[in-house]
Amino acid sequence: MKITHTSCRATVAVVSVLVTAVTLSGCARDGSGGPGSSGAASSPGITDTTITLGITSPLSGSAAGVGNCAVDGAVAYFDAKNADGGITFGDGKQRKVEIKTYDDGYDPQRAAANYQQMRADGVFGGVLSLGTPTNRAWREAAIADQFPQVLVQTGDPIFSDPAQSPWQLGLLPIYQQEGKAFGELVRKSGSTHQVAVLYQNDDFGKGYVEGFKEAIAGASNVTIVKEAGFETTATDVNAQVTDLASTDADIFFNAMSSLAPLVVGSLKQASAIGWHPDVFLPSTSSSPALIAPSGVADTFAGIYTSSSSQSIASPAVQAGDDGKKFLDALHTYTRQTDVPAFPQCVWSWIGSSILEKAFSSMTEPNRDGFMTALRSISGFEAPFLLPGSTIDTTNSDLPAMSGVVIQKFTGNGYAPAEDFS
Repeated sequence: MKITHTSCRATVAVVSVLVTAVTLSGCARDGSGGPGSSGAASSPGITDTTITLGITSPLSGSAAGVGNCAVDGAVAYFDAKNADGGITFGDGKQRKVEIKTYDDGYDPQRAAANYQQMRADGVFGGVLSLGTPTNRAWREAAIADQFPQVLVQTGDPIFSDPAQSPWQLGLLPIYQQEGKAFGELVRKSGSTHQVAVLYQNDDFGKGYVEGFKEAIAGASNVTIVKEAGFETTATDVNAQVTDLASTDADIFFNAMSSLAPLVVGSLKQASAIGWHPDVFLPSTSSSPALIAPSGVADTFAGIYTSSSSQSIASPAVQAGDDGKKFLDALHTYTRQTDVPAFPQCVWSWIGSSILEKAFSSMTEPNRDGFMTALRSISGFEAPFLLPGSTIDTTNSDLPAMSGVVIQKFTGNGYAPAEDFS
């Protein structure tokens, strides 16, 4: 079954429905025991001229902004490549990459149904899908079916553990890495700090806090004075912020994912009640396009974030070769008409470049061959990485992007945080 992808500023959205597992003779597993096994038989979703990839992401609902960005970066990258004739694979064949997208609304049940639909549609593998609970919803099924679920846009460490997840690979630094980077910054400051923690009550929030606590363990100059959790279904966190502000902590560690209204709302509430600490925000939640228009960014002592890539919000990045190529393709092949407000567009573009690198050394047209090629990348200088960073997929327990630095908000972008006092 050939699946076509419509470009020209439109991303295909396939409305998912809950379905039972579909078994099709054309979707049988590769005849192998796991990634890396030999066998030249083709897998579903790849021909001599095309390869079809699937992405499940929240294209509607409260997370639609980041969800569409997670898709659009890949659509723009591969549509631009297709316009030039496609990608030359390691077997010498030139193939066009067709992207099939599925809307899960950030609902795990819909994501699981989307996976079954991918299988029914004859998709080769799932790539760049966004979200921790949504990716977890079909992880075990993908393992059982020997179906690639790779470069997922989540920092959940389970996706980068080949022992637990042999058919998976994460794209982004794991939560604990980012949390640890914040903790190390504070610990090394030499000054005394009190920290108030707001955390999302799931693997995301708990992972950030875990990494932070690991970094400050035994430090005499850093004390966590209060912690408050919130559920992802919350409509505001005003009560939690007010409670944390009562401590007069000088650091507000906000372990909140890309739930934009809550991120901005938490900053506005802190400012409204006169609490103006240094603020630490995860990389997924700190886009200048969100922070700058909040109207309260300059009321805080400083706003810091963790980063593993350059920000397209930076005028200097936009003016560079990578920035020009990215924005031109994004505006040509997707509905994005301006500089994207969310980093997921750039992350998806980076992930697509990693896929191209894997394709270029993939000598067999099957899922085993793909996983072997994907897990053999090292020293790859992907676009938009921070200076000195490279992609390495050979490190056990680490995602493709594993370099993390702390940056400080400058008013319209971020710059490296040279020190912290």
